[in-house]
Amino acid sequence: MSWTEEKVAKLKELWGKGNTASQIAEIIGGISRNAVIGKAHRLNLSAKIKTRSAISNQNFETNQVNKNLNSKAGRKSKFRSLLIEKDFEPENPKQLEELDENSCKWPIGHPDEKSFYFCGRSSLKDFSYCKLHLLYAYQPKGKKEDSSNDKEEVPEFIEKKIQRA
Repeated sequence: MSWTEEKVAKLKELWGKGNTASQIAEIIGGISRNAVIGKAHRLNLSAKIKTRSAISNQNFETNQVNKNLNSKAGRKSKFRSLLIEKDFEPENPKQLEELDENSCKWPIGHPDEKSFYFCGRSSLKDFSYCKLHLLYAYQPKGKKEDSSNDKEEVPEFIEKKIQRA
């Protein structure tokens, strides 16, 4: 099959309108979808149009940005409200077998040690951890920080997390 001037013109017209390669091949007739794609590539047509998937991806990304802006304020206020409450219930040390869905599953110690246990406080709804350990566990996407062992830096560390949430 050879590409005539008429077929090339028709290809350019249909490609510009956003038709798929299969549709173009069917309309022109006597050529395959791959032949249409190859010719469009050689004519540099693919760079000149926006495909349907590119348009839908832009819409998806726009929606994601809007969702993130709306959810950031909500997440920030949730964690800030946890900081207001300073008196946390005491730990209720539990072994792995004793944990249930309402227990904080924050590990204390190293699993190889005999003194290893889980926090055991009441966990928050839809989370695996209690209020205190949820503050430690929460990490904003892409903004992880080095944890500090100094007790004076902990409130500042948590405040930074809330500001970035």
